[in-house]
Amino acid sequence: MKQPPTFTGLHLFVRDMRATAAFYRRLGFDVPDDEQHAVFSLASGVVVALGSHALTQSYNPGWQAPPGKGAMALQFDVPSRQAVDDLYHDLTAAGYDSELAPIDAFWGARYAEVLDPDGNTVGFHSPRDASMRGAPPGAAGVS
Repeated sequence: MKQPPTFTGLHLFVRDMRATAAFYRRLGFDVPDDEQHAVFSLASGVVVALGSHALTQSYNPGWQAPPGKGAMALQFDVPSRQAVDDLYHDLTAAGYDSELAPIDAFWGARYAEVLDPDGNTVGFHSPRDASMRGAPPGAAGVS
């Protein structure tokens, strides 16, 4: 059997490198200063690359910026339920758009979503608490 490729990271196509770098720095990541391409690593070893639209079009002239929001979400764990609320309030107070205010999610975690400057959804999970689990909305009896 052929070995599958190894996942190493994400590449986000960004409209405004400074604004996007500032967002991820606010989350505590060490994002280098660069107008076209910046790479940083997560604690898990996954690499996140930020590439400007201009850089992307330089090697792929047919590339076009996607309309609207992205159809994926970056997911981050935080140490507590209160940390979800605190991070959400810090980011939205700094002017970043809310996608989902903190909720007690059916899977037992506290969860919230904020949009980065390019409309990518960034979600924050607390540790799961079995006593907070419930059925998914619209799926009575499933837990």
